[in-house]
Amino acid sequence: MRKIILILAVITTIFLSCSGDDHTTTTSTTTTELQDGDIIFQTSKSAQSKAIQLATGSKYSHVGIIYLKNNKTFVYEAVQPVKLTPLKDWIKRGEGSHYVVKRLKDAKTILTPEVRSKMGSFGESFKGKPYDIYFEWSDDRIYCSELVWKIYHEAAGVDIGELEKLSSFNLDDPAVKQKLKERYGDNIPMDEQVISPASMFNSDLLVTVVER
Repeated sequence: MRKIILILAVITTIFLSCSGDDHTTTTSTTTTELQDGDIIFQTSKSAQSKAIQLATGSKYSHVGIIYLKNNKTFVYEAVQPVKLTPLKDWIKRGEGSHYVVKRLKDAKTILTPEVRSKMGSFGESFKGKPYDIYFEWSDDRIYCSELVWKIYHEAAGVDIGELEKLSSFNLDDPAVKQKLKERYGDNIPMDEQVISPASMFNSDLLVTVVER
């Protein structure tokens, strides 16, 4: 009897050590794991995705914000146009349906109900605006990481990722050069201020909560 109890104890220990107590990363997603304001990343299948990956040195080329509405989960994103997309549809659009969700380390303190409401209201001002293929730092048109960065900056007072100039990226790859030529011709705005999905993904202010 003691031998059986010992075996069961060993099995239980192995199970607990495998499951662990670190819940910052998981392989499945339910709406209870996500919160308003979480930031979600994926590798887009868009025509410009490969150029973005090469220029920034990251496989992640698209980003949005998680919104929970009426017990349903959406991603607020800058595509054409800026809109709310059901999470399931958003995931399917990504390469291999892979995605990563990150959250502010101090989300409980910073993202109060009032701040979350302000983020929603400010974000609403961009709804329906066209996607910015030129990556200009204006509010007339807007691209994915710019949308997320500005919402956090204006509504939460938090800057996620470092703003960079276009010239700071790797622009030497032929695929990147071709995309720049298509967009700008011979007048590439090297001094344009930009925020990349890669810079946001690597921010020390964020922690991974879901990866699948």
